[in-house]
Amino acid sequence: MTVLKTSMRNFFAHKGRMALSAVAVLLSVAFVCGTLVFTDTMNTTFDKLFAVTTSDVTVSPKNAETDETPQNGVPESVPAATLDQVRSAEGVQSVEGAVVSMNVTVVDSDNDNVGSTTGAPTFAGNWTDNDLRSMEITSGHAPRGPTEMMVDADTADKHGLKLGDELRTIAQTGDFTAQIVGIATFKVTNPGAAVVYFDTPTAQTELLGAPDRFTQLNVTAAAGVSDTRLKQNIDRVLDGGFKLQTAEEASDEARAEVGEFMNVIRYAMLGFAGIAFLVGVFLIINTFSMLVAQRTREIGLMRAIGSSRRQVNRSVLVEALLLGVIGSVLGVAAGVGVAVGLMKLMSAAGMNLSTDDLTVKATTPVVGVVLGVVVTVLAAYLPARRAGKVSPMAALRDAGTPADGRSGWIRGAIGLALTGAGAAALYLAGTSDKAADGALMLGLGVVLSLIGFVVIGPLLAGGVVRVISAVLLRVFGPVGRMAERNALRNPRRTGATGAALMIGLALVACLSVVGSSMVASATSELDKSVGADFIVQGNQRIVPQAEKAMQDTPGLKHVTRYKMLDATLTSPDGKKDDGGVTAADPTYAEDLRRPVTAGTLADAYGPDAMSVGSDYAEEHGIRVGDTVSVAFDGGRTAQLKVAAITDDDSALDQGARYLSIETMRKYVPADRVPPSMMMFAEAQEGQEEQAYAALKQSLDPYPQYQVRDQTDYKEELKDQVGQLLNMVYGLLALAIIVAVLGVVNTLALSVVERTREIGLMRAIGMSRRQLRRMIRLESVVIALFGALLGLGLGMGWGATAQKLLALEGLNVLDIPWPTIIGVFIGSAFVGLFAALVPAFRAGRMNVLNAIATE
Repeated sequence: MTVLKTSMRNFFAHKGRMALSAVAVLLSVAFVCGTLVFTDTMNTTFDKLFAVTTSDVTVSPKNAETDETPQNGVPESVPAATLDQVRSAEGVQSVEGAVVSMNVTVVDSDNDNVGSTTGAPTFAGNWTDNDLRSMEITSGHAPRGPTEMMVDADTADKHGLKLGDELRTIAQTGDFTAQIVGIATFKVTNPGAAVVYFDTPTAQTELLGAPDRFTQLNVTAAAGVSDTRLKQNIDRVLDGGFKLQTAEEASDEARAEVGEFMNVIRYAMLGFAGIAFLVGVFLIINTFSMLVAQRTREIGLMRAIGSSRRQVNRSVLVEALLLGVIGSVLGVAAGVGVAVGLMKLMSAAGMNLSTDDLTVKATTPVVGVVLGVVVTVLAAYLPARRAGKVSPMAALRDAGTPADGRSGWIRGAIGLALTGAGAAALYLAGTSDKAADGALMLGLGVVLSLIGFVVIGPLLAGGVVRVISAVLLRVFGPVGRMAERNALRNPRRTGATGAALMIGLALVACLSVVGSSMVASATSELDKSVGADFIVQGNQRIVPQAEKAMQDTPGLKHVTRYKMLDATLTSPDGKKDDGGVTAADPTYAEDLRRPVTAGTLADAYGPDAMSVGSDYAEEHGIRVGDTVSVAFDGGRTAQLKVAAITDDDSALDQGARYLSIETMRKYVPADRVPPSMMMFAEAQEGQEEQAYAALKQSLDPYPQYQVRDQTDYKEELKDQVGQLLNMVYGLLALAIIVAVLGVVNTLALSVVERTREIGLMRAIGMSRRQLRRMIRLESVVIALFGALLGLGLGMGWGATAQKLLALEGLNVLDIPWPTIIGVFIGSAFVGLFAALVPAFRAGRMNVLNAIATE
């Protein structure tokens, strides 16, 4: 009880200091809990949607996959005659045929895409009774003929659509126009997909190209018949060439597909929360170390009157426990707010998430509180253990906590060993011949070098701070020298404070180097290898009508089609590979100048010929003239002669196996030939600008495709990498905020620790302005110390990562010096900002009271 009372008294005696540490715990726990609540809410949203959209039993083609577009761009389907077969099964109450296609684009009269802008699909199909389970018609009526359609209310609101508007639907089988005659509203939350409906004959003809087929059959069980029983009964009346799923099985399959995406989001965000926790550890260690140092005499009195080391230790740990509980509980509550904020952000971006589905599982607050408390108590263990070692006499003399030179040398030796091991691992990663092995060594090197720098931080602080001070602080005269001495007074404290900032900035520097190198490598590869003037591609395969529009564009020397096919290859050594092949026009050899190690690429586009990549050739001992067996999915098996071996030391089309479109057509039925994944074009000599404008005009009716010249392509690549990095930097900002709190806390406690010293300096003539400047300069030096270590470490990680990327053809190392320099200068401003409150409080101290402080 005495220990608890002492801990409570000490805790509330330092409310301000504890509050900053509690904020660090709060932010970290809030990010963890917010991530869990956000992803759980998204799962709940999808679960509700799947639950109401799946029928008791679904009958679909045997090879249908819900998350994939078939090779030929037209959904797999079943004959309409199957409907009567299923209806005859025992236990069937009703069955209806459904048509669903995701390989469509819907545009308005201005050719603007009215589909989702968040990556969610656009669904087109026929209106069925099964749709009434998830939607209701709130305006107009269901479509009744080939010129009528219905849209969902969310899409109508987002794009200002109303009854009577005409929309054009672009499908693999052709374009068709229909007028909006109805608007349907979701009964559950629509995560962001756009949905359009037609009558059944129109959907069959326009989306499937066949009037007597369905993509699936929705079967409703009679009263008293279970889904499993109904599935068995249907299986008996069919010939086995179909995929049968109960409602639960269909929901589980859809949930698993969404779950993969959700897991990526969850683990990525939790990873950043972990970084914030790691940074918070340094803040907590520093806080308790300084509080223990300031209470040295008090601890000595406790020991003198009979308190044991264990009781002193326990007293500090109880304070940490209180800090962890308060910060974690507040963090759990803040986490719900973070989740709601993320939902609002996603809704603004086009993905609708309703707070009605907000899901806070019982495990979420438990995870948040336990994680926050455990991390806080563990972080406070070392200061608590150090406090317990204070001898009563040393404490009463105010000798401070024990810190012998031997422990410092041991720490330095361990830090050097870890740093050396990390550097060796990074070297091995950079010289690795296999990306998988190198990635493992890179991960090991990052962890060891980071821990090594953290451990060796106090040893580095002396030298690095002196160098920074010599460059920056000498111009400030005596005030600058005092700021330097204050930063060097306790190297362990300076090292820990700088390490918190170091972690976040190391990751920023590493990712900047990797991102910049990727862009530079891809740009270099484009300049070296791409001969085409224009590249056309989009989120969907290129429909035939768009392909024809491109081929009819004036001013083009040639147009190249590029198609990817599912196929299984059998090499001469008998081993199989299902990596598929690429079919292209012979002009592709001009559009992409792939270097070859043997043969001639132009010969690979001859009859019954192909090329293979150098890695595949080496693995299977293939030489020019050998024969590879290619079994085309949905087609026949061909025996193709290897006419060229392309060099896989390239990021573009690495590992591709080429053959001509004519060879493909010889073995693949016309209805199984895939549309082009992308197309290339070269302008007539001297007509580049006119051809570019003409090509854009030709494809203007198809907004799902983008026309880019090489400059556009490079800019788009740069923008995509930049957007990704900005998102990562935003998440890393949490760790940097926690690090800033650490600097603030360290300075605030340092000011309290030096109260008497500050009073004496004021008494002998130091002005308030000079005092505040001294504290600000000290903060800047600590921030720049952490930034210098972090940026140096991060650039080393990034350079090593680029060596691994070179194995995938990204050969250019590019250091983004403007970003690195900008971050370094920004760190100085971070130091200034962190010192504002401590410097202001120091300047307000009463001189006489400060001198009288014990």
